[in-house]
Amino acid sequence: MLSEPRSGRLTAWGNALLAGLVSPDDAVLAIVGEDAVHRVEGLPGESAPVGLTLALGRLRTLGTAGLRVALPAPGHPLGLSGPPEFNARALEAEEAVICHGAALGLVPEVYEAGPAGDVHVEVVWHVLPVREAPPADVPSLGEAERELAEALRDATDVLSKLDVAGSGPVAQAAIDAYRARAEQGREVLAPGYPPRAVRVLELAQRVGLLISLAYENGHGGAVSASEMAARSLALRPVERTARRAQVAAYNSVVEERERER
Repeated sequence: MLSEPRSGRLTAWGNALLAGLVSPDDAVLAIVGEDAVHRVEGLPGESAPVGLTLALGRLRTLGTAGLRVALPAPGHPLGLSGPPEFNARALEAEEAVICHGAALGLVPEVYEAGPAGDVHVEVVWHVLPVREAPPADVPSLGEAERELAEALRDATDVLSKLDVAGSGPVAQAAIDAYRARAEQGREVLAPGYPPRAVRVLELAQRVGLLISLAYENGHGGAVSASEMAARSLALRPVERTARRAQVAAYNSVVEERERER
């Protein structure tokens, strides 16, 4: 969860582009990031995959007024609104983008290409119809911020009690490195997002980092199967809260616009 999901980048910078706050070139550069190339397949009016610049322009002409992100997990269709076919594709990818105003959604499919030692990542966004309805289980920014503060305390407490490796010096070193990157000017969200959204996303990423460290750095003192199960059970709601907060942050521009209507 520390790394920004591709759907988050497409949502944030796509919203900035739709609002006229960034140029198409800058938006596409930010969306692609370290990947080699992104293409969009299944766009209405196009018989073959097209580049992001053309796709974003076409989505605007099709009525897209904003973009929302979905970060679903098994048993938790976070940010989705149907139909089942789209939900299933989004759940498989664990992310998706919903076009507000156009009844379309985009699901990424990631490929690795190139010879050993020179492998690069290519992404194809599949465009599919979606149901125009309120997204599932997305909190307001205020709710997300309050829940995250509690989740961060819970995660730290759980890791310490279970003597998980992620609660000690390794975790602190990773958090310090994360803060250093932020202080060096890492752009958390695209132009046009409110400061509160930036704050919520940063905190959600920090909580996600703690959870990732807990799973990646071994079992610590939780050597028995029952202790390992207890750790997973305790961290699951914390991870869920962090995902909900990420979606709230990315979607805040569209949600604020809807409230003002």
